[in-house]
Amino acid sequence: MKFGLFGINNGACASPKTAAAVARAAEQAGFDSVWTGEHVILPDPQVAPSPVAPDFPMLDPAIALAYVAAHTERIRLGTGIIILPQRNPVVLAKELATTDVLSNGRLIFGIGVGYLKPEFDAIGAPFDHKGARSEEYLAAMIALWSQPKPEFNGRWVKFKGVNAMPRPVQKPHPEVVFGGHTPEAFSRAARLAKGWYGFALDLEGAKKCIAGVKEACAKAGRNFAELEISVTPRGATDLDAVRRFADAGVHRLILLQRGADEAGILNQVRETGRDLIGRV
Repeated sequence: MKFGLFGINNGACASPKTAAAVARAAEQAGFDSVWTGEHVILPDPQVAPSPVAPDFPMLDPAIALAYVAAHTERIRLGTGIIILPQRNPVVLAKELATTDVLSNGRLIFGIGVGYLKPEFDAIGAPFDHKGARSEEYLAAMIALWSQPKPEFNGRWVKFKGVNAMPRPVQKPHPEVVFGGHTPEAFSRAARLAKGWYGFALDLEGAKKCIAGVKEACAKAGRNFAELEISVTPRGATDLDAVRRFADAGVHRLILLQRGADEAGILNQVRETGRDLIGRV
């Protein structure tokens, strides 16, 4: 079992001092990765399904991970997730290639399609065809990262006679992970990614989603064993829970930061290293 830490760009970790200290401590404790969340804006006042209050601090994922990269050496840096259909894929390809270069190849590109319409409206991004646009945007980004002479001719993205340097350190491109709990999300992970990420799931919820990913792999002709399954568990996680998630097929648990401040998060990181990572 691998262990990640979610929220290196938000809450108390929106402070650069805290983010650096927590990332260093996580690396020392044996965490394999730290992960960001993303909402460019939040509805004010908060309305469902918005996950947090409008004044909740949240740094941009690529910028936050580049900063964390400068304060660490080995720990992997995951976007958990970037809302891809809200982004310009050509600009995002440059930003994430930069993050991968600055971290010497430690980026994990976690993708979601989004669900907050007020966020899409504020950005000026259409709310329809989110899944199809995400797939096309990803294909365009991979073309920029991997083709000797990048060229792409899609429904929403078209370019030729261009280039973008430097390319990512990871070849042919950074690892891709799709998040989401729907059959469409499972299909995208099965067809297009190295991994799937389920957020805030209890054990039974994780089992149901993993079954869905397996079914999607069978339909896509993909070997399920090739996919890395990551889950952020809901609630506290002890050693027995870790073993149950592992038995269910989970490869990485990405734990929510629980501390209200730097001291609390650092204490959580140290306890996880001692009580879980050191014992599995």
